[in-house]
Amino acid sequence: MRTPIAFLLATFTATAIGHAVDPVHPAGALNVAATDATFDPTVRKAAGGEELVAVTFKSAAKPSLVLSPKQGTWAWPAGGALRLRVQNGMPWPVTLIVDVASGSKHLTGTVGLPPGPPMTLSLPLHATSPRAFGMQVGPPMPFSLAAVAAPAVETPSGDLRLVATAVDGAVDAQAVSTVTLSMPSPGAPQTILLGRLDDVAGDGDLRAAYTGIVDRYGQYTRANWPEKVADDASLKARANEAPAATKPTNLDRFGGRTDLPAMQATGWFHTQKQGDRWWLVSPEGHAFFSLGVNAVNLTDGRTYVQGREFMFADPAAANGKFGGEGDSRSDQGSQRDNAMNHGRWWDVYANNVARSLGDGDVRAAWRVRTIDRLKAWRFNTLGNWSDPAFSVGESRIAYTVPILIAGDFNTVSTGFDYWGRMPDPFDPRFAAATRAAVAKATNGVRDDPWLLGYFADNELAWAGTGPQGRWALATGTLRQGPDSPAKQAFLDYLKKTHGDVARFAAAWGVQANGWDQVSANSFQPPDPNEAHPAIATDYIAFLKLYAAQYFRTVAETLKKADPHHLFLGGRLAVRTPEVEEASAAYADVTSINTYTDVPEHGFDVAAFRKLDKPVLITEFHFGSADRGPFGSGVAAVANEEERGRAYAKFVDAAAASGVVVGTHWFQYVDQPVTGRILDGENSHIGLVGITDIPFEGFTRVVTETNARIGGGSGGGR
Repeated sequence: MRTPIAFLLATFTATAIGHAVDPVHPAGALNVAATDATFDPTVRKAAGGEELVAVTFKSAAKPSLVLSPKQGTWAWPAGGALRLRVQNGMPWPVTLIVDVASGSKHLTGTVGLPPGPPMTLSLPLHATSPRAFGMQVGPPMPFSLAAVAAPAVETPSGDLRLVATAVDGAVDAQAVSTVTLSMPSPGAPQTILLGRLDDVAGDGDLRAAYTGIVDRYGQYTRANWPEKVADDASLKARANEAPAATKPTNLDRFGGRTDLPAMQATGWFHTQKQGDRWWLVSPEGHAFFSLGVNAVNLTDGRTYVQGREFMFADPAAANGKFGGEGDSRSDQGSQRDNAMNHGRWWDVYANNVARSLGDGDVRAAWRVRTIDRLKAWRFNTLGNWSDPAFSVGESRIAYTVPILIAGDFNTVSTGFDYWGRMPDPFDPRFAAATRAAVAKATNGVRDDPWLLGYFADNELAWAGTGPQGRWALATGTLRQGPDSPAKQAFLDYLKKTHGDVARFAAAWGVQANGWDQVSANSFQPPDPNEAHPAIATDYIAFLKLYAAQYFRTVAETLKKADPHHLFLGGRLAVRTPEVEEASAAYADVTSINTYTDVPEHGFDVAAFRKLDKPVLITEFHFGSADRGPFGSGVAAVANEEERGRAYAKFVDAAAASGVVVGTHWFQYVDQPVTGRILDGENSHIGLVGITDIPFEGFTRVVTETNARIGGGSGGGR
């Protein structure tokens, strides 16, 4: 039951700006209403004499405390911020939701309130997100204002700011009716302490959260970790340390295992089933479990500087010779809400590599250092997006090549479209574009036995989102007009299946007097439902036709150009059973990108056993937020030590599945703190940091796991 509790507060007028309401001292200007929460008016004094009062949120679905003016509304500065002095009364972090309302409009932010001294919670009075600042994850909270004035390693103390960097909604700041504090389903009572409630004009708090967060080496300034460097000398020494390595045994020159029963030697990488297990097979005829790394290249550390120069503590480094101009703007989902996506960039990683290697051919020296590391860590494959120059030279390693199909062919939207709309494989222009892409990809490598195989495209949007996402490609096709080749293919199927349009309309439960109505782009495709099972049946049939047309076109084109090497599928991320089945039918190996604790939680292992076809995991990783970058990747773990454990668990499970023939880690180097230029991703997911210094504890576990699974240590699987 909601019980209104009247407070006596400091005077606050409806037109005042910068004046405070104080939950501690009486003046009668504020109402408080509690739902599943209790207010204790006893004044508590924090260190320094600050006076606070306690609120305890009970164990309930959403306990809350609502603050409202005694009369009228609050007039706060548009574009300003709400400030509330707050302290966590528990010895662990708690989640606090702050909602500001003006009538029916709401502005909401969620913060993690750590244990410790009182701090100032700041909620911008407008929507914002880290994407508005060019990155996917914002800086850790809280931070001290002293760190903004002089960016350096800090401990959270002094004047702490806890800024809500992700805020949704909109309000009329000149007519604020309530401020609600709540917690999401606490498992036990949680107490916080409240002090002064204030407002402030401008975006100073939000800007301060991002000010000076990157040093001259691209490292986060407000934290420390074992691999962090302070000067060029330590960077050079640590980046050039030779990795500890023992010479592998029982491997052929391609990395195939000579300690296992021999298989067919064809002179090329191929697949073969031995007993109940699928293997990749080296050109010399030995079992090969592909242990790969994606994005091994020198240009993966670029981040935009233009428009956010205040984030960089050393502008001279950020605007030096390792810069250029770029433009990542597009209508792809990856660019939605990304406000810093063009202009001058800084290649942080390349800058650090050059610092560590000095004069000479930096790129060649980096490749030597990198391949030595990968081999020492017992990787045997270069995954997608890696430097093509690795395919030549004396120190070889198996590698992969992407077939990137681009052209003026028709495309279909599934609503997801993160990397763009789906290519229409029924369009003759798609076949022509495929021939051109295959010719480019195979040029100069078709006779190389070190080439593992080719990927087609990457993470196409084979489905949409939500409960009806499986059907998005079918419904997106039906929303197109008669000039769409995919729409015509769907219509041909429907006519062949149902014959008469009246029978089709009855089967689907739609109004259609002629096929021209279905052909029009005004046709609204229905969602499948129990009353009309033919809808789902037809959608499934069309999805199979669509996927088969795509994979058959690529496979036939590739095999004509290069009959020796493997077609490794389409690096499926968003996918359906229909696309997996088509990939298994036409590709030599189905490649799947999955970010889960074990492979079987990311795709249907049993289905591929039934299809009796091999799978290559072409992206997976585990990230944490304790090495500089703010994000923890798609599959987050608690800390650096847990990354190693998670890697071992995943790769062990993959090798034991019987259908997975390799795992490729994403990616070699950490992403920039301020976000990569492609889409603002900024996670700690690398084998090495942005300084090119390896994460020793993690790579040690990786090495042990790879040696056990890939062979070369006299044991393993």
